[in-house]
Amino acid sequence: MVHGSPRKINEYLFEDRDEKSLLRIMEQADADIMCFGHTHKPYYRVLPTESENNIHYRHAVNIGSVGKPKDSNPKGCYVILTINRDSSITNREAVQVEFVRFDYDVEKAAKAVEDSPLPNEYAQMLRRGF
Repeated sequence: MVHGSPRKINEYLFEDRDEKSLLRIMEQADADIMCFGHTHKPYYRVLPTESENNIHYRHAVNIGSVGKPKDSNPKGCYVILTINRDSSITNREAVQVEFVRFDYDVEKAAKAVEDSPLPNEYAQMLRRGF
C-alpha cells in the first residue's frame, strides 16, 4: 500500500498508464497486489506476465478517495479487497475488488471549505466531483 507509487509518494499512476510501465513498478516493488491513490480516481487492473511457462497475474488497485473525488462523482469511495483463501499468482480470480460509493453531506463539507482560508474553488470541486 502506497500513496502515489512505491517509487515516489507524489507519483501519479493514472488508469491509462502503459501496462509495461505499471508492471515494471510492481515488479521492482515485488508486489503482486498494489493499492495506491493520489489521483483520486478509482480503478482496478489485472496485469498478466509470463514466468516459467505460467501466467503470473498482478493486481493494481487505485482505491480512489474518501473525500475530494476527481472522477466526476461527488460521492465518497472506498474499496473492499478480497483475497481468496486459496489464492495464487497464477489465478486471475484470486483477488476481487469492490468499489463502494457512499453518500455524505457534500454541501456541509463544501460550506466548511468556503468558511476556511482555503480557496472557494475547492468547495466547487467537492460539489462537482473533480
